[in-house]
Amino acid sequence: MKLTRLLIPILAFFVAACQPVAQANEAQIRKNLTERLAELPPIDEVRPTPMPGLWEIRIGNEVRYTDANGNFLIEGDLIDLRERRNLTEERINKLNEIDFASLPLKDAIVWKQGSGKRRIAVFADPNCHYCRGFETTLRDAKDITVYTFLIPILGGDSPEKSHNIWCAKDATATYKDWMIGNKLPAKVDTKCDDAAIGRNLQLSRRLRVMGTPGIFFEDGSRAPGAVGQDELERRLEAAEKSADKQPGDKTASKG
Repeated sequence: MKLTRLLIPILAFFVAACQPVAQANEAQIRKNLTERLAELPPIDEVRPTPMPGLWEIRIGNEVRYTDANGNFLIEGDLIDLRERRNLTEERINKLNEIDFASLPLKDAIVWKQGSGKRRIAVFADPNCHYCRGFETTLRDAKDITVYTFLIPILGGDSPEKSHNIWCAKDATATYKDWMIGNKLPAKVDTKCDDAAIGRNLQLSRRLRVMGTPGIFFEDGSRAPGAVGQDELERRLEAAEKSADKQPGDKTASKG
């Protein structure tokens, strides 16, 4: 007991002593990297890594590494060989997580199979070949609700197709007929409020959706492109176990 009482203030001293050092390192790293790399975007965060002497610098959702003085810049993956973990990949995945409950589902096309208890959000361009392939994969998923946010980013007639799909009498059927059945969406001449498409584009930029399909699972994790059936099922099961279920209607469609 006496030894414990002696150790507590000693440990507290070392913790307190290390804080100014960490702050000094962060300031030095920011100063040196900014001065030496004029083209470097603003640094959002500086923090130590599990590897002694190596510091992480975060720029947006990008991760790089440097030494304690900002003399060197390292790009690449940090691997923990003992645990066989890609620490860089884990960090980026964490940075890319979203709050699924905050997604504006009213701006999405929605369909479900079975109970629909497992939810997924997909950012898709109607002219995206990989999106069409992923729609085929989704047909075989069980108990799923799919929210599709149309984002015409591929040019050509993507905006026109998105408008015609969103404004169709049955947007879900029209979308699936095109993506899976190759049935061209009928032109919609009547006045239609398609402002949701513009909001989807803004949302995709905020979430840093760099390509289509951009896939988000209910636990907030994402897949930066189409995944196969086995990987889809694995991700759905993982999300189902870890996601905090939100109250309310989970199958609300566009209004």
